[in-house]
Amino acid sequence: MELSSLAVAVWMFICFCTPVGGYPNGKVREACTSMIPCHGGSPQLSPVHTITVNGTQFKPGDSIEVSLSGPDFEGFFIQARDAEHLDGPAVGSFLLTDRRLSQLLTCGRTKNSAVSQTSKIKKKHMKVYWIAPGDAPKHVQFLATVVKKYRTFWVKIPGPTVSQPGVLSPTTPLHTTSEAVSTSYPVSSLSKPFSASGCGSMKFCIRNPSNCDPESASCFFLSFQKEESSVFIEMSGPSEGYLAFALSHDQWMGGDDAYLCVNEDHRVRVGTAHLTGRSRPLLDSENALEDVSWRLVEGVLQCSFRRGIHLPAYKERFNLDASYYIFLADGEASGGGLIYKHHRQPLITDGLYDVTGPPQDIGGSRSPRLIKAHGALMFVAWITTVSIGVIVARFFKPVWAHSFLFGKEMWFQVHRMLMLTTVLLTSISFVLPFIYRGGWSQVSVCFCLVC
Repeated sequence: MELSSLAVAVWMFICFCTPVGGYPNGKVREACTSMIPCHGGSPQLSPVHTITVNGTQFKPGDSIEVSLSGPDFEGFFIQARDAEHLDGPAVGSFLLTDRRLSQLLTCGRTKNSAVSQTSKIKKKHMKVYWIAPGDAPKHVQFLATVVKKYRTFWVKIPGPTVSQPGVLSPTTPLHTTSEAVSTSYPVSSLSKPFSASGCGSMKFCIRNPSNCDPESASCFFLSFQKEESSVFIEMSGPSEGYLAFALSHDQWMGGDDAYLCVNEDHRVRVGTAHLTGRSRPLLDSENALEDVSWRLVEGVLQCSFRRGIHLPAYKERFNLDASYYIFLADGEASGGGLIYKHHRQPLITDGLYDVTGPPQDIGGSRSPRLIKAHGALMFVAWITTVSIGVIVARFFKPVWAHSFLFGKEMWFQVHRMLMLTTVLLTSISFVLPFIYRGGWSQVSVCFCLVC
């Protein structure tokens, strides 16, 4: 009994003990590049805090007063970056006005190039000074991440752009990133929602739930209709951020051909991307899509487009006359086209499908079979067998005091078998995610502004 209980305790420790890192003191150097806190959930879309400066021009060595203000907030993270390359490193350094509430951080090789909070004390206003470096770019923009409370936060709030004297102010918005969707083709609005009519007979459809009709319900829908040398694609779902689908050779992200419809300030941009590993997609500057249309009504995002079955001029685009697993995902997006990680497991087809083959009407699952088996085994082990084993040891010892099984008291044998079954089921369950992933998956580095 003692041995089996010890084994169960060890498995509980392995399965349920995970490392947790929190940074209520604002020392969040891991945030230098992404500025995204690892608090769970998704960033808010409409900023309520503002960044202001006391001037619009600077020379190397000048100081500019930078203020962050708005409703009560606990955490913040401020940087200045080259306005024409916002994915680049931090620019310049900062000086503090209140060392009780703010502190300097070093991002990359630039000392004191970011500012964050020192505690979770609520604040309405923060003021610092930015010192322009000798090698400053022509235009500099200030960015801030603000945390109101643990799961309510805004990422990369755009601030003013300041420029060197004699440099023309930019005539186009500089707040763009490599994730912004670029389109160079005519875009029109859909006059009415899609319909599931023709699914399985005229077009290949993926629906969730299985009776989804985007014409009358808020549900996830993806269809492919083969034409002579192209495929017409429709995508619909309840999202005010983005919808995306990807063609994949396996059931996990990496090396996939992706298509995204992104809500950017109530205008939908449609683009293509190649997924590399589990990183954020970098959307292509050139686009292979035609006849693009979109619709965004009452929180339902819909877009349609046409692409050729073969696209030899675009190396990252897969041929559509082959079989693939198909992913369908949704998530949040910022007004500048910045795409955030989908907040739930994508919908994945249960097998490989050729969308140009005979029309089919299928569904998908957000939990692969191996992961479902993992959950089922864990449920049986920790809700059923271990519970019954504890009850037998606690209450049936006097009841079966004179009953024996294989030379031992019956209550002990039953208890031991149930506990060993728990260990066996837990062991199998523990291995299944590794089989699904094909090995160990490194945890992404993230940070916490207020924990």
